Amino acid sequence: MSGLEKTLFNLKFTAKQLQRQAIKAEKESDLEAKKALKAMKQNRHEIARIYSANSVRKTQEHANLVKLASRIDSVSSRVQTAVTMRQVTGSMANVVRGMDVAMKNMDLEKITTVMDKFQSQFEDLDVTTGYYENATSSATAVGTPQEDVDRLMSRLADEAGVELQAEMRDAEAPAKAIGPTEVEENGLDQRLRALRN
Repeated sequence: MSGLEKTLFNLKFTAKQLQRQAIKAEKESDLEAKKALKAMKQNRHEIARIYSANSVRKTQEHANLVKLASRIDSVSSRVQTAVTMRQVTGSMANVVRGMDVAMKNMDLEKITTVMDKFQSQFEDLDVTTGYYENATSSATAVGTPQEDVDRLMSRLADEAGVELQAEMRDAEAPAKAIGPTEVEENGLDQRLRALRN
C-alpha cells in the first residue's frame, strides 16, 4: 500500500468517525432538550435554561461535525482521483505523444494566459471561501446564541404547558457581541474588495 492509499484510507476512516460523532452529538442534543422539558415541568427554570443551552450547543456541534466530515470526504475524493491518475500514467504517455502534434498548432501564449487567469481566480475563490468559513465558524463556535436558547425554552414550555415566569427573564445573562472585532472586519473587507478588483 503506497503513501497515497494510506492517506486515502485514513481520510475515509476520519470522515466516518466524524459522522459517528455528529450522530452522537445530535442524540445528546435531543437528550438535553428532554431534560430541559422535564425541568420546566418541575418548575426548575434555571436548570431548564442550562439544559437548553447544552442542547443548542450540541446542535451546533452536530452541524460543525457534519460540515467537517463533508470537507474531509471532499479531500478524500481528490486523493482517490490522484490514486486513479497514478494508475493510468502509463496510458497517458501515449496521449502525450498524440498531444505533441496537436500542440504545435496551438498558441502557447494564449494557453498560458488562460491557465494563469484560471489559477488566479481559483486562489481568489479559495481566499473568499476561507473568509466566509472563518466568519461563520467564529460566529457559531464562540458562544451559544441567547435567542436560540430562548426559542427552545419557549417551545419546550409550550409542549409542557408551563408558563415562563417574568423572574426567569430577569435571570437572563446579557447578550455579548459575537464575531470578529471591527478592526478584523475592516481588514477582511479590504482583502475581499482587493480580490474582487
